[in-house]
Amino acid sequence: MADAFLVTTANNQYVGFMQMSLPISSLFPFLYFMIRDFHIAKREEDIGSYAGYVGSAYMLGRALTSVFWGIVADRYGRKPVIIIGTFTVVVFNTLFGLSINFWMAVITRFLLGSLNGLLGPIKAYAAEIFREEYQALGMSTISTAWGIGLIIGPALGGFLAQPAEKYPATFSKDSVFRRFPYFLPCLCISLFSLVVAIGSFWLPETLHIHDSEMPPQDSYKALEAASDTKEGNESIPKENLFKNWALMSSIILYCIFALHDMAYSEIFSLWAVSPRKFGGLNYSTADVGEVLSFSGFGLLVFQLFLYPLVAKYFGPIITARVAGVLSIPLLASYPYIAMLSGITLSVVINFASMMKNALSISIITGLFILQNNAVDQRQRGAANGLAMTGMSFFKALGPAGGGALFSWAQKRLDASFLPGNQVVFFVLNVIEAIGLLLTFKPFLVVRQNT
Repeated sequence: MADAFLVTTANNQYVGFMQMSLPISSLFPFLYFMIRDFHIAKREEDIGSYAGYVGSAYMLGRALTSVFWGIVADRYGRKPVIIIGTFTVVVFNTLFGLSINFWMAVITRFLLGSLNGLLGPIKAYAAEIFREEYQALGMSTISTAWGIGLIIGPALGGFLAQPAEKYPATFSKDSVFRRFPYFLPCLCISLFSLVVAIGSFWLPETLHIHDSEMPPQDSYKALEAASDTKEGNESIPKENLFKNWALMSSIILYCIFALHDMAYSEIFSLWAVSPRKFGGLNYSTADVGEVLSFSGFGLLVFQLFLYPLVAKYFGPIITARVAGVLSIPLLASYPYIAMLSGITLSVVINFASMMKNALSISIITGLFILQNNAVDQRQRGAANGLAMTGMSFFKALGPAGGGALFSWAQKRLDASFLPGNQVVFFVLNVIEAIGLLLTFKPFLVVRQNT
């Protein structure tokens, strides 16, 4: 009975996190072409910069409101924030697909980010429904849900964008999908989010759960072990989160790797669709969708079968360090991958992308565990909100900085030092190396649960 209750609860938050990742991951295959169709970039080399602004708008909005949503989740519960966040996706993701110009796209993405407070509460939710010995599994479910989103999202964005051009027999030139060529993938995601939003009304609350609201005693021991009563919470003074270095050091690390990952995601998609003359792969939206979906599938397999075992034997910190070390030579090889063609290029780029995502998620999942172990249950919503604020701010810098860096690199193809895209992946590796160094003492402090 207890296992069934926990599995059902975990599946609910799992689906919620997956639907949150879709508006982000679906954007990458078609963003370059969307900016091109807005005719705001004067030169082809400038498209990357404008694409970065659209990508940053979502993260900037989330950075400004994450602490607020975390406080709301701690005071009123995880469930209300999750419901509001899912309905936000329904409304503003649909409006984004109907964007008629650059500024409408930026504004709708900003509102989508600022009103969507899902990430922090769902992370706290996952920490509260799993016992301590299953923390790696619990947090990996979040990353696995993200992996599912990385399969479905890019596939939707890659194959459903510009449907009137790709599937003229199904979508006529007079249809709404001709006028709004990027509406169909957004509409599909919004409809899925609507189903999730309705289902969230039956989601159990994990904050301040009372006996009358729970199953019998023997059916919720795992939840009870992770939860405090409301009366006990009110009698114990809360710790100053900014003085909790175990939390703050993990958040700073999280921000650095989040900056790296978001910049990489933006750069990879721009690099893949850019012409060969600029050192890109000249891929279509469908090609990019295929690569990202394959990478997401590999990530899902890794999270389900490998990461829990690796983290169990080596711990989240050692796992993150090894992943950081392996990421550096992998990224350094990307400019040379662009020299390949045909089936060789397809095999190598799919493998490299899959490996990069698996290594990145190993780092992020480990930091999820450290953050939630650094505070008690009463402050997990606020702690995750604080982490989301910092992470979202750095993720807002990622697309903008990555897009600007990519555009600048395309203008220095003949440079004597790190020409073209070589400088892009070099900068990414510098950020990765900084984060790797900070995983060691005395910077990173780990709180041991008692």
